[in-house]
Amino acid sequence: MRVATWNVNSLNARMPRFLAWIKETGPDVVCIQETKLRPDVFPHLELEQLGYEAAHFGQGQWNGVAVISRVGLTDPIIGIEGADGVSEEARAITVNCGGVGIMSVYVPNGRSLDSDHYSYKLKWLMELRNHLENNFSPTDNVIVGGDFNIAPTDKDVWSVEAMIGNTHVSEPERRALQNLIDWGLTDSLRHFYDEDGIFTWWDHRGGAFHKRQGLRIDYLLVSKPIESHLNWALVDRNARKGDKPSDHAPVVVDFSMP
Repeated sequence: MRVATWNVNSLNARMPRFLAWIKETGPDVVCIQETKLRPDVFPHLELEQLGYEAAHFGQGQWNGVAVISRVGLTDPIIGIEGADGVSEEARAITVNCGGVGIMSVYVPNGRSLDSDHYSYKLKWLMELRNHLENNFSPTDNVIVGGDFNIAPTDKDVWSVEAMIGNTHVSEPERRALQNLIDWGLTDSLRHFYDEDGIFTWWDHRGGAFHKRQGLRIDYLLVSKPIESHLNWALVDRNARKGDKPSDHAPVVVDFSMP
């Protein structure tokens, strides 16, 4: 099974590129973030013509998450179940695709360390861990994919010095992410690659992509049963090139079904 995650930064704006990418790479399941679409305008028909069905949680011009699948899609859970004051924004959707529990998540940005948005981000991550625990067991086939807005370690940023005092790299954020991983997940890309300089996001400004000034904030976290059957994982940097790209690149993993 081939699973991908991609923050498209407006599905409407990227639709031609997105469809071309699907035809080229042939993923079985794609987690999408920042669809920025109302539910009634999500492109179900265009995706169905390529053999995919979709579950979408959208709220118009902000946020929005979806899962598209060509291996079945059942039991959708919209948002984070039971989260007090956290589930209103369109930041999480959970489905079952061909025997694999799939979660597409768009973690809040946090903005600045002294912002209420930062406190909200930490609370959201805690509720995400609770949601995972309430719906799955670590022995299940589970993938949590998305834009986490956290660089897990210093090797996931282009410059440690440039990030001092910023969100995405603070210890509370990294601890909250590790708490999620400690449930029983593995960062699939790091299963294969340990070097620094692997990024998934580059600012559109200042030629950051060509200068290799990026962050690795998008990943596919897999449960142990899937980890033991991983074949390969990669960041598709080619999808960040060309005309009007998203500021994120897709992450793709391929594994044999346990």
